[in-house]
Amino acid sequence: MDKIANAFKGKKANIGYIVAGYPSLEYSKEFLNLLDDSVLDIIEIGIPYSDPLADGKLIANAAFQACNNGVNTTKVFDMLKGVQTSKALVFLVYYNIILAYDEDKFLRQSLECGISGILVPDMPYEESCEFALKCQQYGISLIRLIAPTSTKRSKEILSGSSGFIYAVGSLGVTGGEQSSLDRLKDMIKFIKDNTNLPVAVGFGIKNSSDVKKTKEYADGAIIGTKIVEITSKFDPQTAHQKIKELFE
Repeated sequence: MDKIANAFKGKKANIGYIVAGYPSLEYSKEFLNLLDDSVLDIIEIGIPYSDPLADGKLIANAAFQACNNGVNTTKVFDMLKGVQTSKALVFLVYYNIILAYDEDKFLRQSLECGISGILVPDMPYEESCEFALKCQQYGISLIRLIAPTSTKRSKEILSGSSGFIYAVGSLGVTGGEQSSLDRLKDMIKFIKDNTNLPVAVGFGIKNSSDVKKTKEYADGAIIGTKIVEITSKFDPQTAHQKIKELFE
């Protein structure tokens, strides 16, 4: 069974997000090497980008700092070669980064570094079919984002998805308030009626109360901004303890 499927097997998945190379590449490596003893089932790894469209201020600042420190795609791959974990690693990466690196080279290196899935937030579905096929060839899941505003094309998007579905729980950028619960529940129901893949909700989830609420109607909860904030304040071991409190 692949690592993503395993993360949802018989339980609701805890999903986190970090910016690779923030506060340093050494920190990221140590943090990821502690995953096997962590409450997290899947970790999304953001490759820092100078113009992060979907990111709120805190994550954008973290990405900016990492870029300023010379973190780039090659250095992220080098860092990941020193990581060993049984948990699922997923890239959250803007398409320009993949394009600049070369699609095949990026996917080949991702596979070699143990990446199970890729999320590309700025890639329109209409332009993603060729890339989706390449991901399939490399055995990497292309995880799709579905927002309350994308229902017109949702069936198409869902049919071309793999791994899990990332349901966008707030309108706007990361760290925002969750959209109304009823609207979210309707969206999750629609998704579940149209795919067998697990559905995890992200954007706007900040604490254990949000996580509990989310897990009542979804298969997993994703915390991003709060975890990036924690990594800016605590060493990797303490950070994992703080993250555990968010999911309890």
